[in-house]
Amino acid sequence: MTAETDLIKLYSQRILALTTDMPHRGRLDSPQASVKKRAPLCGSNVTVDLDMADGRITRFAQDVKACALGQASAALMGQNIIGRTRAEVETARDQLRAMLKDGAPPPDAPFTGFDVLEPAREYRNRHASILLSLEATAQAMGEAEQSACA
Repeated sequence: MTAETDLIKLYSQRILALTTDMPHRGRLDSPQASVKKRAPLCGSNVTVDLDMADGRITRFAQDVKACALGQASAALMGQNIIGRTRAEVETARDQLRAMLKDGAPPPDAPFTGFDVLEPAREYRNRHASILLSLEATAQAMGEAEQSACA
């Protein structure tokens, strides 16, 4: 395949559609936790705001400034984030990392749809951007849990 064909495959219509339909876009007023993460190689960044109750996300917003792959990943995560536990988010993050780096299957339900990002396996410079939203969410959940215990 040529480099141009590879890029067309990578930025499929499905990926591009996800970038325009991102759930929970923006910021929250007075969140319990707020985390900003940046992918140093490409400059993508994500800010996640959230509230939790009984170990589950009750309010969530994300401000995503990333490439189409990072935006698509954030959109997929956002589709099912309300009501999730930290363990579920960390499992999805770990499964997505394994999918990208080791050729493992995409994340399990409730975080489905990440198979669209399987062509990005060969673009290691995009992996950090794809993982940003799940990583920021897991970190924000940890901070919210710590502040609830304080």
